[in-house]
Amino acid sequence: MVPGKLGKLSRSVSIIGIGATPFMNINDDPDLLGLTEGDCFGYAALAAMEDAALEPCDVDYFYHGSANPKIFNNAVTPNMQVAEWFGMRGRGSVHHSEACCTGYVALEQAVMAVASGTYDVVLSGACDLASTLPVEHQPSHIRQDFPLSVMIPSLDKIYDRAYGRPLDGAFGVSFDNWINEYSMQYDIDADKIDDALNGLTKSLRRGAVANPLAWYETTVEQDAAANGFATADEYLKSMYNPKVTQYLRVTGFEKKCDGAAALVVMPTEKALAMGVPHTPIEVLGTGASAVEAGLVHNEHWATKVAAQQVYELTGVSPNEVDLFMCNDFFLASEIVSAEECGYIPRGEAWRYAIDGRTAFDGDKPINTNGGRTSYGHAFGASGMADVYEAVLQMRGQAGEHQVKNLPKTTMLRGFGGGQNVRISILRTVD
Repeated sequence: MVPGKLGKLSRSVSIIGIGATPFMNINDDPDLLGLTEGDCFGYAALAAMEDAALEPCDVDYFYHGSANPKIFNNAVTPNMQVAEWFGMRGRGSVHHSEACCTGYVALEQAVMAVASGTYDVVLSGACDLASTLPVEHQPSHIRQDFPLSVMIPSLDKIYDRAYGRPLDGAFGVSFDNWINEYSMQYDIDADKIDDALNGLTKSLRRGAVANPLAWYETTVEQDAAANGFATADEYLKSMYNPKVTQYLRVTGFEKKCDGAAALVVMPTEKALAMGVPHTPIEVLGTGASAVEAGLVHNEHWATKVAAQQVYELTGVSPNEVDLFMCNDFFLASEIVSAEECGYIPRGEAWRYAIDGRTAFDGDKPINTNGGRTSYGHAFGASGMADVYEAVLQMRGQAGEHQVKNLPKTTMLRGFGGGQNVRISILRTVD
């Protein structure tokens, strides 16, 4: 591993506007049927500009992110194809794809563009219609199902295939690598890990049900009662929720969705001088690491490196972090990444999960929007949705799922695509 070292940003950069669509399945809702990637990205982009009290003519440049535009949108240069939807035809832009880390990279790139002095106002967003696939040679509003029989074989594209052929099973095994290492390190048996992951499921679902943008609308307790179970725990350990890997049950995996999110950044000094509508949220820095998916401990190693980088750069200590957001498209990532980043003491996160302390109304909130398993997972857009949620919480605008104590400092740990990791620290400007 080559840890690397970050340099200071040339000028302070803050988030001044945010926007997001609900996470949804367009093809399953007659009221949504026919919406396109342009509709969704455009909606999020316009909402972010409106939130910042800006017009499209005020934005100097924009970034467009998608996990894999060729698969999900049948497009090669989607940034140019959607620009007209939010008033930026001809404006400078670029598309980027980093699988499920795309939304976090979208934040990093926008901040670097402003910090460099090249631009003053940058919009950055991400969008994926991840519940369906385009139909070849048909208009983009015509979509078809995206079954696992298509999804699973496509995952070998995140592996280095120069001299080998990865098997589908290798990806499934990788879901459990870090939590298996964790269970052995702290001598935690499989039943306790199961209880911890089910505890996370209950907490995340409560957050999602209280969130108007989230996919799920029923709590686990309600699902249990509907299926004839006396308690949520009985339901979560039943045949209705079987284990599909050594540790992970069905509820421990992402819910594929369609969605988009966007933000606007500008120099903090300019934001304060302009008197933007909301208190600026400064991006103190972003740590970065990437480890190829074929290596057993890729997520662990990359998280460790990126966390070290951003703590060293910003001078922030783990005990200053009030809110932790992370990519949890397999649920165990919450436990292990929260500990590796110092948000929860080592060897204790599984207990916090069982006790409900990581819920939005707990003392160590994680993924207050519901996470990938309950809020939904729109692949490239999910990281940007995490940023949206963090800013909402830091403003005190999260409504029914607002955390107890207004967060001043938030850490976001994103990863995806075998594995790109970005870890950013946000702080409310005094």
